Amino acid sequence: MATAAIPMWAPSEVLHEGAEATVTAGTWIGKPAVLKMRRPRGYRHPDLDRRLTRQRLSVESRVLGRLHLMGFPSPSLYDLDVEEGWMLLSRIDGRPLCDALRDGSAGLAVVKSAGALIRRLHEAGFSHGDMTTHNILVDASGRLSLIDFGLSRISPELEHMGLDLQVLNECLTASHSEFEGAVEAMVEGYLGDGGGEFRARDVVSRFDAIRGRVRYHG
Repeated sequence: MATAAIPMWAPSEVLHEGAEATVTAGTWIGKPAVLKMRRPRGYRHPDLDRRLTRQRLSVESRVLGRLHLMGFPSPSLYDLDVEEGWMLLSRIDGRPLCDALRDGSAGLAVVKSAGALIRRLHEAGFSHGDMTTHNILVDASGRLSLIDFGLSRISPELEHMGLDLQVLNECLTASHSEFEGAVEAMVEGYLGDGGGEFRARDVVSRFDAIRGRVRYHG
């Protein structure tokens, strides 16, 4: 679909060419915005592909809407076309945590804050599904935001929340191994003070079990 078909959208640059979608920066009604356009997957039957696209966009839009209402640091949904497979989102200030860790402008304190932010997401009743350091943004003041909820789940099972921690664990150990204690900082931030009704320790226990399975099969 041509981007010209989206009213008042003016693209500027492609930010990311992913397996599932192309993400383009631009403006919408003069506001900084991001267009996320899902691309057809040739290996899937067209009917299945359309059904999965509609389903994932529908879930993502519901998650973003609820997060916006609770003031969670994530993009706001501006516009959506489930049939055409695109959504317009507000553009979040900041840069990927992976870049900030590589150049040393972020350290263990930010990783700990990331753990706390993931817990906040889980407490709200959502899992992310792709919790890489590319999808955690950090701004100049150190505030964190989450982006790309295309694989998110509503009312996730314990396994899905544990997998969020496992994905970030894999990023920290594979790409940022110079930060000794990073995974421990993430877990510390996730556990917080241990208060409230949310079973954070159960999630961490599941994360440990998943990590053990990965080591065993690896």
